[in-house]
Parts: sequence; structure tokens; C-alpha cells
Amino acid sequence: MIELHPVTLADKSWIDSLVLAEDSPSADYNFGNIFLWDDSFHQQVGQFEERLVVMPCYEEKPFFAWPVGSGPVAAVLERMHQHAKASGFPFVLRGVTGEHLPTVHSLWGDKCTIEDERDYWDYLYSAEKLDTLSGKKLHGKRNHINRFTAENDWRFTPLSPDDLPACQVLLDEWMALCGEDERDGIDEECAAIRRAFQYYEALRLEGGALWVEDRLTAFTIGEVISSNTFNVHFEKAYASINGAYTMVNREFVRQIRRNHPEIQWINREDDTGRPSLRQSKLSYQPDRMVEKYKVTIHE
Repeated sequence: MIELHPVTLADKSWIDSLVLAEDSPSADYNFGNIFLWDDSFHQQVGQFEERLVVMPCYEEKPFFAWPVGSGPVAAVLERMHQHAKASGFPFVLRGVTGEHLPTVHSLWGDKCTIEDERDYWDYLYSAEKLDTLSGKKLHGKRNHINRFTAENDWRFTPLSPDDLPACQVLLDEWMALCGEDERDGIDEECAAIRRAFQYYEALRLEGGALWVEDRLTAFTIGEVISSNTFNVHFEKAYASINGAYTMVNREFVRQIRRNHPEIQWINREDDTGRPSLRQSKLSYQPDRMVEKYKVTIHE
């Protein structure tokens, strides 16, 4: 058995070190996402050799994330397999990227089922492209920016703890305006955002705030997750204000590039299969996708 325990803030340091050793652009592995979504996934964490073992449980179904870190992975995966077997649940791995599939095939071959989980693929964009919005395909985004600047007296500031009460007001109003066709998963997302507000400084998150006159119009929160990738966890705005989403996206990327010149990629996470969100993320012309797979090992 692997020694596991519920994730706490005290785990951040050692988990960060293993995540950075993996140096993956995937949004699934960083401590921020593990901790922020814990109300939904009730995650158990532990270390085996030089790798992070995470066992989430969703709708009473436990599974494992891919064990990130350094060094050989086969022995860790086998120990996870034995842990699942001893605990009486199927050995299921999720968040398995395309880069991991050759290892899966070499270890289990036809003893596993691999399912494409397209709804959870991450969208990766060039930081420079999201900064400049150059090119014919992003002409519409530049038009949104121009309209926003023409219609509003605005400013963009780094998100400070003092801004979080205003963010909470915006989040509550945004949630109230969501249509029935958009509500799937909204309660879980809002719980994660509120957790980000609560632990904003302790998690060393970074964010931005877009103001129209003195009213908070949009906010965004994220963190560095690898040597060249920044993960945008959340972004909310008043959709009734033309261009607010486009503007907060661009200005936050510009802030990221100023503060972290090494960042080449912006991970804007998945679309969870929501049509409107998928359309929005595709409209920015992603440069890469982080493919995700579910792997079930058969006895």
C-alpha cells in the first residue's frame, strides 16, 4: 500500500518540487489545481520514490492521476496498481497525456482500455500571440479590444487581496446570470474559485483585475506551472460589457510576460465539453492541445 493522506497547504512545498521536476504543460498536476478543486475531488496525496501519487475520488469513484516527478515510473505505477487492488476498486488512471501513452502500452499492452477524454484536453496558446493578437484569424479579437477601449474609461491592475471582496460580488452576479444550459459543473467551479480567494496569498497565486471607472468588471487568476507555461485557472467578467473578456485576457498575458519573461505558453485549461466554452477557446486559435486519456487496467 502507498501511504496517502488528505491534501493540505502543508503539502505545497514537496508537491511543487515534484511537479516542477515533471515540467509538464498539463493543468492537471500543479498544486493549485489539486488544492483548489479538493471540495469536489477529496484528494489523497502521497510520495513514492521520486513521484507524486494523487488519488482523487469523484462521485464515490476513486482513481489515480499520472504520477509526476522524476526517475523510473514503472515501479510506481505497479505499486499504485497493487494499492487499488488491495483497496477493492479498479485501477484507473486519468489525466494521462499523449506523452505517457507509450509507457502505458509498454507496461500493459492489451490488458488496458484507453479512452480519449476530449472534454478535458487543455488549450495551449503562444503567450506572444495572446499578447499581440496579431494575424488575420484574430482580427475579431482586436475589434473587441478597440470597442472596449472606445466605450470605457478602464484600467488593469494586478489582483491584490484587497480586491477579493469585489471579485466575490462579481462571481455571485455572474453565477446568478448563468442559464440552465450552462449550469453543469458551475457550482463546483465556483467552490474552487472561492477557495482561490480564501487561499490566494498562501498559494502564491497571481491575478489581474479589470476596472471600468471604479467598478470591477473582470478578474483572472493563475500560476506558473512549469519552466515555460503559465496556467490560467479562472477568468470571469460581465459579458454584458463588450470586450471585457478579451481585454482581461490580453492584459493578464501582458502582465505575465512582464513578470515572467521565460513564459512561452499560456494554458487556459479545458472546456469540460461545454459548447459555448469550447467555441470561445477555439476562437483564440490554440497552438497546441494537451491530449488527455483515461486508462483502465484489466486484471
